[in-house]
Amino acid sequence: MRIVLPLAAALIAAIPAASAQDVPEIEACRTSGLIALKERSPSIRDVYIDEDSLTVAKANTKVEDTPIRTVIFGEAYLEKGKKEKPHRFVCLIGEKGKVVLTFFTER
Repeated sequence: MRIVLPLAAALIAAIPAASAQDVPEIEACRTSGLIALKERSPSIRDVYIDEDSLTVAKANTKVEDTPIRTVIFGEAYLEKGKKEKPHRFVCLIGEKGKVVLTFFTER
């Protein structure tokens, strides 16, 4: 609950439909997510983030002692161009654009 309330408050400043060119953190989330996914499933070759589904929220909160400055969530496909169901993802960005967490789940 300590995490949910500050993050919910941060969503008030959400910027829908951001693009990777406008928000470099989106590419950081994609890259770090791909690395993490490949550790568990080496057959995954790419992650395609559906930029039309994205919400990018500026934040000024913490998870324990780790500052969170941006929260990005939306839909992603684990193989670009593949006909599959989208996965939901959440990405937490800390200080200096460092990815703290990227989490994927099936819908």
